[in-house]
Amino acid sequence: MPVAYPTVPAYSQSKRSKQSSDRVARSDAEATIANEQEIRAGLSQHLTRLWRYAVVLSHQRDVADDLVQATCVRALERANQFAHGTRLDRWLFSILHSIWLNEVRSRRVRMGQGFVDADETLVFDGQRDTETHVFANQVLRQVQALPEAQRTVVFLAYVEELSYREVADLLDIPIGTVMSRLAAARAKLAASAGPGRQEGSAQ
Repeated sequence: MPVAYPTVPAYSQSKRSKQSSDRVARSDAEATIANEQEIRAGLSQHLTRLWRYAVVLSHQRDVADDLVQATCVRALERANQFAHGTRLDRWLFSILHSIWLNEVRSRRVRMGQGFVDADETLVFDGQRDTETHVFANQVLRQVQALPEAQRTVVFLAYVEELSYREVADLLDIPIGTVMSRLAAARAKLAASAGPGRQEGSAQ
């Protein structure tokens, strides 16, 4: 005797599919909201560091301010792309670097705008906090004359203390390139220090 199998109406399958899609959409929306809250809470903690990196890249305070502002906006716009539990500061640095490379720097090159020198960059208006001022005097003056590629890896590796792998991932370059740029930067800094200072440091 043939067995009759119950049929499942098509609308029932469609309903279940819609309910599943709605649950996924709600879950994604909730995750995005949670990410936005985490990003907003973390942005204020990293603003000074972002500004430092923007100065290292651009050499100009007004451009650095614009870069940081654009980074904050972009981070909130792409909150759904932030992986909860990962390092927010690393993610923000990568956004800032991308904006600089693909938008700000390329636009400045097209417009024929050059960079200002270190002394002008480091004239502060008195509103920067002490930590930023100390950073500028102790670090920026030493790396400002380096080519941009070397300046960037020096800042990320020695100031922000990222690992070589983290620097490579952030800049999207091979780790060997990071190491060679650091070696070249160290050689330039040692040469610019002068014989007297090198002898003194060796003692």
